[in-house]
Amino acid sequence: MSLHSFSPTSQFFHSNAFPAAQFPPPTSVLATNKGILLADFVGLYRKPRPRVGVSGNRRVHKLSSGKFGTINAVIGLGRVQEAAERSSSRSDSNPEHLEILLPILIRSLICSEQYGIGWFLNVNGLDSDEDEGPNSVANLDDIISERGACGVGFIANLDNKASHKVVQDALTALSCMEHRGGCGADNDSGDGSGLMTSIPWDLFNNWAEEQGIGSFDRLHTGVGMVFLPQDDFLMKEAKTVIDNSFKQEGLEVLGWRPVPVDISIVGYYAKQAMPNIQQVFVRIVKEENTDDIERELYICRKLIERASKSETWGNELYFCSLSNQTIVYKGMLRSEVLGKFYLDLQSDIYKSPFAIYHRRYSTNTSPRWPLAQPMRLLGHNGEINTIQGNLNWMQSREASLKSPVWRGRENEIRPFGNPKASDSANLDSAAELLQRSGRSAEEALMILVPEAYKNHPTLMIKYPEVVDFYNYYKGQMEAWDGPALLLFSDGKTVGACLDRNGLRPARYWRTIDNVVYVASEAFRGRVSGGKLELRLAFSDIRVGVLPMDESKVVMKGRLGPGMMISVDLTSGQVYENTEVKKRVALSNPYGKWVNENLRSLKPVNFLSATVMDNEGILRNQQAYGYSSEDVQMIIESMAAQAKEPTFCMGDDIPLAAISQRPHMLYDYFKQRFAQVTNPAIDPLREGLVMSLEVNIGKRGNILEVGPDNASQVILSSPVLNEGELESLLKDPRLKPQVLPTFFDIRKGIEGSLEKRLNKLCEAADEAVRNGSQLLVLSDRSDELEPTRPGIPILLAVGSVHQHLIQNGLRMSASIVADTAQCFSTHHFACLIGYGASAVCPYLALETCRQWRLSNKTVNLMRNGKMPTVTIEQAQKNYCKAVQSGLLKILSKMGISLLSSYCGAQIFEIYGLGKEVVNLAFCGSVSSIGGLTLDELARETLSFWVKAFSEDTAKRLENFGFIQFRPGGEYHGNNPEMSKLLHKAVREKSESAFSVYQQHLANRPVNVLRDLLEFKSDRSPIPLGKVEPASSIVQRFCTGGMSLGAISRETHEAISIAMNRLGGKSNSGEGGEDPIRWNPLTDVVDGYSPTLPHLKGLQNGDTATSAIKQVASGRFGVTPTFLSNADQLEIKIAQGAKPGEGGQLPGKKVSAYIARLRNSKPGVPLISPPPHHDIYSIEDLAQLIFDLHQVNPKAKVSVKLVAEAGIGTVASGVAKGNADVIQISGHDGGTGASPISSIKHAGGPWELGLTESHQTLIKNGLRERVILRVDGGFKSGVDVMMAAIMGADEYGFGSVAMIATGCVMARICHTNNCPVGVASQREELRARFPGVPGDLVNYFLYVAEEVRGILAQLGFEKLDDVIGRTDILRPRDISLVKTQHLDLSYILSTVGMPKWSSTEIRNQDVHSNGPVLDDTILADPEIYDAIENEKVVNKSIKIYNVDRAVCGRVAGAVAKKYGDSGFAGQLNITFTGSAGQSLACFLTPGMNIRLIGEANDYVGKGMAGGELIVTPVEDTGFVPEDATIVGNTCLYGATGGQIFVRGKAGERFAVRNSLAQAVVEGTGDHCCEYMTGGCVVVLGKVGRNVAAGMTGGLAYILDEDDTLIPKVNKEIVKIQRVIAPVGQMQLKSLIEAHVEKTGSSKGSGILKDWDAYLPLFWQLVPPSEEDTPEASPEFETTDASQVTLQSA
Repeated sequence: MSLHSFSPTSQFFHSNAFPAAQFPPPTSVLATNKGILLADFVGLYRKPRPRVGVSGNRRVHKLSSGKFGTINAVIGLGRVQEAAERSSSRSDSNPEHLEILLPILIRSLICSEQYGIGWFLNVNGLDSDEDEGPNSVANLDDIISERGACGVGFIANLDNKASHKVVQDALTALSCMEHRGGCGADNDSGDGSGLMTSIPWDLFNNWAEEQGIGSFDRLHTGVGMVFLPQDDFLMKEAKTVIDNSFKQEGLEVLGWRPVPVDISIVGYYAKQAMPNIQQVFVRIVKEENTDDIERELYICRKLIERASKSETWGNELYFCSLSNQTIVYKGMLRSEVLGKFYLDLQSDIYKSPFAIYHRRYSTNTSPRWPLAQPMRLLGHNGEINTIQGNLNWMQSREASLKSPVWRGRENEIRPFGNPKASDSANLDSAAELLQRSGRSAEEALMILVPEAYKNHPTLMIKYPEVVDFYNYYKGQMEAWDGPALLLFSDGKTVGACLDRNGLRPARYWRTIDNVVYVASEAFRGRVSGGKLELRLAFSDIRVGVLPMDESKVVMKGRLGPGMMISVDLTSGQVYENTEVKKRVALSNPYGKWVNENLRSLKPVNFLSATVMDNEGILRNQQAYGYSSEDVQMIIESMAAQAKEPTFCMGDDIPLAAISQRPHMLYDYFKQRFAQVTNPAIDPLREGLVMSLEVNIGKRGNILEVGPDNASQVILSSPVLNEGELESLLKDPRLKPQVLPTFFDIRKGIEGSLEKRLNKLCEAADEAVRNGSQLLVLSDRSDELEPTRPGIPILLAVGSVHQHLIQNGLRMSASIVADTAQCFSTHHFACLIGYGASAVCPYLALETCRQWRLSNKTVNLMRNGKMPTVTIEQAQKNYCKAVQSGLLKILSKMGISLLSSYCGAQIFEIYGLGKEVVNLAFCGSVSSIGGLTLDELARETLSFWVKAFSEDTAKRLENFGFIQFRPGGEYHGNNPEMSKLLHKAVREKSESAFSVYQQHLANRPVNVLRDLLEFKSDRSPIPLGKVEPASSIVQRFCTGGMSLGAISRETHEAISIAMNRLGGKSNSGEGGEDPIRWNPLTDVVDGYSPTLPHLKGLQNGDTATSAIKQVASGRFGVTPTFLSNADQLEIKIAQGAKPGEGGQLPGKKVSAYIARLRNSKPGVPLISPPPHHDIYSIEDLAQLIFDLHQVNPKAKVSVKLVAEAGIGTVASGVAKGNADVIQISGHDGGTGASPISSIKHAGGPWELGLTESHQTLIKNGLRERVILRVDGGFKSGVDVMMAAIMGADEYGFGSVAMIATGCVMARICHTNNCPVGVASQREELRARFPGVPGDLVNYFLYVAEEVRGILAQLGFEKLDDVIGRTDILRPRDISLVKTQHLDLSYILSTVGMPKWSSTEIRNQDVHSNGPVLDDTILADPEIYDAIENEKVVNKSIKIYNVDRAVCGRVAGAVAKKYGDSGFAGQLNITFTGSAGQSLACFLTPGMNIRLIGEANDYVGKGMAGGELIVTPVEDTGFVPEDATIVGNTCLYGATGGQIFVRGKAGERFAVRNSLAQAVVEGTGDHCCEYMTGGCVVVLGKVGRNVAAGMTGGLAYILDEDDTLIPKVNKEIVKIQRVIAPVGQMQLKSLIEAHVEKTGSSKGSGILKDWDAYLPLFWQLVPPSEEDTPEASPEFETTDASQVTLQSA
């Protein structure tokens, strides 16, 4: 084989550091040696970098920056040749194949390094540190430390023919998933991969005969794949326990087989943890039926697990599988080495008719061998968000689960869950339990992961029996909720199902030779000329898992949300979604049982008069902790407006535990939220998958099916009024029991609360044992007594809930809270999260009635100052606001169903001690300890006494928790602080700044860091020896405040100030005006005609933001915006409202703001929660790749918010190739956000930063990323604290605005800012007082303060203190509430990074490695066309490793010409399979054609040009019926045209603002959040079309009259295409589509235009109603209007 015919080698070397043209011709780049290809990649890395090849971080830093490292890549050429020969043998022999293949191998080799994928690499010139041991794992809470996302698939032969080819194909497909997985810091230990097949009896019989055992009796033999302890002695002990357990069960152990493995290819970390892997063969004599045999083996495994639990080696023993049907080979291995590690898998006699494969990307980089997948029944790609609740409920069920199939042995198979295992392992064990108890795998998954069946147009009409099935089980099994693609097999069937949101991609194919394929990505086959593409062990799998001749594909589809596909191996039948479900649902008369036994609670009218007098209401409010703010800003506001009140700025009061004022118990809880590992849901636009329904009553034995299980009451919402509670109390079948919740303090407070809680739990216990199915915990009393205060209701609910779980009674009854202590959405969420099924907030409803009847309200309504509402309406409004708020709280954790949220404990606790947590909130994280029960009793009492004290005012006190007020709660941003700061920076007065510092030093304890102080064993040093302020300020950044939330003046002044200092400002998510990107040269006397609204300018100032933000709304994100950034920030979460999107009120969307955001003036803008293209860790890694692609010089940062488990997330982000990770505290500011989000979500940055820094160090990833932190920074002390806890850079938000003039009026959301800082009103903006110099002064003062502290502590530079927690100690300070806070976690250390902070900050931008775009840009003709605006035509082959193709070319064009200045044309035709993000950020002048198919994110962010996707000719399937591009195509597009011959997946054209598209079918959520442009769909669409669509037009063909129920009618109106201009627009787009793609569907429509035109619907948002395209009345137009429309 000759090597001289390879493509020019320069294309392999183009990196960001070296353009291809600069490479000298290498002498011997390629040489072969005994079938191995050696390639030297010289000079790919110039400086010490934190990631390269195999080294991880620990070797690279020893590379001197003067030398180039040389990486030898070794590729097994034998495999390449084999693949080539296999391919050639099917067509004419062709040496071209290697020519095609080598660039791909090498490109994928280096590209993969971006994912931290290990290859066989040896880094020369670097010291080997093989002896360095791995670091220990972060000791996080069990559940949050095990997260993962993955790639999965299966292959099944419908003739049930076992072959080795199925196994080989699965391994090949698996190797193509490498990018779906992650690797450890050694870049060689995979997070896990595995394979499930049927048992290879031929292979095992061969072995048995060699051993003299003789062939196995297949029917009566079970095979166990066992991970045993490494230590020989312990391994023997474990085998003895296993043998004895089998013998006791009457099974004969036939033999143990050590599984042959090749240890040499296992990574360092994986080798340390590697078990001894053996197979055990057992004979089951007493059973004949397969199901009974499987059940017997299941019992044996459970008995073995139980017997080994108490042993020291107990957690080292694990059964991958123990079955008569299936076997699992898996490990902590990279997917492409699984088949090499297990030698069995290479044997020709290893045959199976099916295989499930799985590749894991664990967000935590300390994966374990047993956590690799597939599990015993399932392969799971995704995340179960409700896992804690699911585990609690499974534990509660243990007492009631019984089935005759177990013959009374149920006790022996408990427990059914394991909190220390992953969410996937627990879901697997729940499914396995159902299956072994007699359910089919399909039925088990329908019970555990139901689809969103409510309001589903197809199901309700065509398949009512499926709805009955779901209704029957809804009250018995809470859904295991979260994004999930599940593959399953029991050896007889194999199948797949998708979660209700469809947030994981899944496609399936069936070929003419009767093989079915399902994969989390798409396959790709023949390109042209009758040759099959090579099978690449390196290729990206989104499209291209296995070679496949398209003409042989007879069925091609994708799994939509909640859908299932199942293959019956015995009959060879393939059942698609509704066939599977119908078959399961018809197995029992579920409809009859539901109709006869399930009863709905009828709505009862609200009361029309108050029950108490005003004095009684006041006394109750005082006793239960209400303040006047709670009543006016929350309850009354919700009663008037039916929505949660909006506020701004952020939460700057102390945490409840360190506050000097009493707080309600709820304030110690913070809501958890989704970030990176799983997506939040969008409750506004995608609420169709959500439900607040809840069932009340006993939950029966789920293993037995019968009518009694359906005997429950169904509530449409958990918010009850008094009448509805009364109805429940009268239900004879529920036997309700009311338990009063007061404690007695007559004998003193000590122990009183605990004693009463124990009694309450005993009373609950007794009531349930006596048959009560409803416990009502009530603090209602006709007369409150001074010595009997109410127990905090959350404590009462939590205690009873936990007590009943521990005693096995929880399934027998529901808990309802009848309470005065609940008025905000957060209160409801806490009560439900800790076990209440419903709440009657009687005092809040009474407060609504009192407000409506008050003279003040009556007068306001009479005078038209307030909309008129009746007393019933006020209460209804309040309940509606609570319900919307609950949906939002569920959605931010990615949970769809209230029934799954109930008892799921999705909170973390700040400030409660172990005693309280263990009693009532067991399993929740409380990392800093805190109040005891007695201290809690005292806090409760301090409210209670106010109701009985003579001194108490006759009106409610204002605690000042929301708004600052003199004498109220301390606020960090208070008027005195801002006055002092204004004085210091405006007068440039050091003495004034020291007064400001003194004010901060004397404040009450406000944040956790106030409980710490500096200490040092060094002597102070002179200030002159400390690094200069000019160096320190370069570490400062300002917060991501969008232009729109704040005024142009403020935004530009902050940017100019930061650029003067060399720090970084942040654009926020509103885009940026290009006029700001060039330095000013026209300044006279501080004024510039370029920016006439600013003062205090200097020549050379630049108003550009160094950090440009990419958020979920993609506002203003264009190729030019991206290519002009120094850093690009992906906003995953925001401190003030993590898990939610942003909002910009309509009155702030001026014409200028609308132009920058490509939207309509005056129309409110909502950016959705981050889930469209960052819904999992792999997708975030892809967006990071896209941004590195479009701007290879910009570092990419990812913004996260502190919460427990953030270290796990940060590890995943570092592995995803981010350059910077930003950790925000909960106290960050915001322009507008619901009050409950500002107050009750997110954690303190001190804990988030500590956890992230330490987890990254433990996992060897800290050197890869810069850590930045922000949240409430005000001074040099804050900077020093953050540095000591591990941060490299420091963000200032609110204080930077204060320095430029903000007076903290806290009315940003109203557009009425008195000083023009946060308003778009011109007359207010004219009052803006700030100049850039003020902010410069502030930051220089802060830097000088840092220098002073460093000198005092004896350190010369910040580098010397970063991560040095030993120079902190607890302050000797007495808190009002408790002395039990424990900050030892913040003060702990796990070692230091290997590099200094400066080295970490100065490293090169992480590279995507050599990519196809580099090859394109290095082409002389393309280079010439870009430089000189010429026309060029090119044809290029594309493979799946080629992701974000054209992104870098577009970036180069945009950098030179802007978004629309390029007059040349780049016409490029690609043939093959495109990886993700094809043609992202395309610019005008780029015309791209793909012949083949593509994956997710096609045309993401495109700003112009043309994109055509069409299948190869002569396919075996009908193009318009096949999915040809993936999910979320055209996301955030701002221009251009796209024509797709075939269907697209979910979320087509989300946030499209100007692009035009024609496609032949889409999934759910098409045109969501669209603000402009035009979309034509010539086929079927999914549900929820046009949700949130505020601009643009859509034309959808509706041939069978099914569209109307699928459209979200909240905003758009639906009409036929009646306007002549609209008809012309539609027709011309279809004509263009036919001309460019050859679409047969399109040409059929044009041929019969008059018949088809009436079948199209036009979707028109209000902003487009008067346009000529939508309005037939629009007769006369002048040219300007037409131009405006076409723009």
